[in-house]
Amino acid sequence: MDHFSHEGFDLAFLDQPPVVAGSGAPVLMIHGFASSHFVNWVSPGWFKTLTEAGYRAIAFDNRGHGLTSKSYDEADYTPSKMAGDAVALLDHLGIERAHVMGYSMGARVSAFLALAAPERVATLVFGGLGIGMVDGVGDWDPIADALLAADPETITHRRGKSFRAFADQTRSDKRALAACIATSRELLSEDDMARITQPTLVAVGTTDDIGGSAAELAALMPNAESFDIEGRDHMLAVGDRTFKKRVLEFYAEHPL
Repeated sequence: MDHFSHEGFDLAFLDQPPVVAGSGAPVLMIHGFASSHFVNWVSPGWFKTLTEAGYRAIAFDNRGHGLTSKSYDEADYTPSKMAGDAVALLDHLGIERAHVMGYSMGARVSAFLALAAPERVATLVFGGLGIGMVDGVGDWDPIADALLAADPETITHRRGKSFRAFADQTRSDKRALAACIATSRELLSEDDMARITQPTLVAVGTTDDIGGSAAELAALMPNAESFDIEGRDHMLAVGDRTFKKRVLEFYAEHPL
């Protein structure tokens, strides 16, 4: 892992060149809540998939996650600030424009990035987050309580229990994640989505009860299409082979 600094955070990132001849176009990947570059992008095979298809694969650990430094201040975790980290990484690497792919919280950060710095974003892939980007899809407030619970056996909220188990599995800083979940869920309006004009692929698992409809979100955007990741829930959709295949097709259809 390499590192760079932005707004007082030491951010860890991975940058791998293509392993075969290809365009070498950069793909910046932004992971989801309580995850990391490794959990979302390395372990499920995205780095292998992209570099073997001739792309430059780049991912970083969001502030409060993975090998990046942590904060316990909720104000540090707005999607706008995390999108600023992504721009700072592109600056650090001297990349003017990239394909941007985000999963779950990372999809939301990617949308904020496209609105704040549209000239830096060639295409977008929103994985694991559909209309939930606009309407929120469900009750997230108990997740912070679950993350901070002294005894995980006392957690009764189903989604809270699931995210606590995921945070424990990834050995995350649960206090930092509790701060993050408080402010990283900022919603975008329908008008916001209509202002995102880059070619966009919205992909959500058909058994995902978190992300909301991919088709409904794509319908709000002028240049978007949806893709159903068949039989996959929120946790498993990210590594699905049909999702990877569709993303490669999408990049071929919209070269940098």
